[in-house]
Amino acid sequence: MKNIKKKQALTWGAGIMAAGILLSGGILPAGTSQAASAAVKANAEHSLVVLKVNGKITPQTGVVHEGKVWVPVTFLRDSLGMSLTYDKAEKVYTIGKGTTKVNLSLTDYEISIRVNNYYLNGYQAQNINNRLFVPLDLLSDYLGYKGDYSAATGALNVVSKPQNAITIKTESIVKESKDTPVKLDYPQISGLVNAKAQQTINDTIKQTLNKFAAEAEKEIANRSSDDRPYEFDGGYVITYNQDGILSLITTQYSYTGGAHGMTYRNAFTFSLKDGKRLLIGDLLKANPNYKKELNAKLSKLIKAEGGYLGGFTGLNTEKNFYVKDGKLAVFFQIYEYTAYASGFPEYEFTFKELLPDGSSPFASLK
Repeated sequence: MKNIKKKQALTWGAGIMAAGILLSGGILPAGTSQAASAAVKANAEHSLVVLKVNGKITPQTGVVHEGKVWVPVTFLRDSLGMSLTYDKAEKVYTIGKGTTKVNLSLTDYEISIRVNNYYLNGYQAQNINNRLFVPLDLLSDYLGYKGDYSAATGALNVVSKPQNAITIKTESIVKESKDTPVKLDYPQISGLVNAKAQQTINDTIKQTLNKFAAEAEKEIANRSSDDRPYEFDGGYVITYNQDGILSLITTQYSYTGGAHGMTYRNAFTFSLKDGKRLLIGDLLKANPNYKKELNAKLSKLIKAEGGYLGGFTGLNTEKNFYVKDGKLAVFFQIYEYTAYASGFPEYEFTFKELLPDGSSPFASLK
């Protein structure tokens, strides 16, 4: 299978792709990998969940397993109307399209999930009784849905989240080459009343990808003919698209030889009112001590990481964050303070714990 080194770098040991998944009911066929077979046995115990959409009961059922709610991929297809296809050659499910295009890849170690070519570390699909399930968190964090689960009734009601009145499309920088392929996906928006703000947002994102592409071209120009194949790859994911705020993450991966490639992450949070790229301080204005309090929390958390290398004295940038429902997620780059195996250390805080009672992070941005 091609691009093994890239997948190792992005998934930190996800392994080589293994057996495929049958589209019929999302059922795994006999003769799959040992890892997949073990997953079936490990996931034998669970409780069923009634699945609803807008309050209406659907034919599918979910499960509660290991303290989390899971829904079958057929629920996304049959009840949420998302397209579902299967690539037999690559052994990959593709669910949905556009900014919610999901790829599920069965490997020797996991069933990995990518959205818009962005690997979701910590989000994995599961083989439960020979059927393919995804975590509810995937729908609520990245696919634009909200799930209300009641443990008392054993029912999950899924509804669409209200989104900003914009259109988001995927643009790509592509260079087809056997030895030096380049494929960078990134979002561009349209539909804003404020055309200047729209242009500012699009330019800010695109310039970052163009800079990476230019650096890739330099690496390619200096590549020796006997070097291993180089590769440059990128994707993105939308994390918040409500309340006049757009928040997203992009990743840029490069492999230019050596034991593994290197991945860099950018985050962008914009006010759609004026196109301003927001910093952490713009969201935590109501707390004059936010920097001191946040640094204290981060210091404790990152120093507890097993791969901590030392050196953290406080945030050196307020750009490396993104917004989720009611939360602020702060991250650090690979190797910034931790070993490579730690990936991107990431820490979530609710706005309630960072702001005074009754305060909104978006109050001054509307």
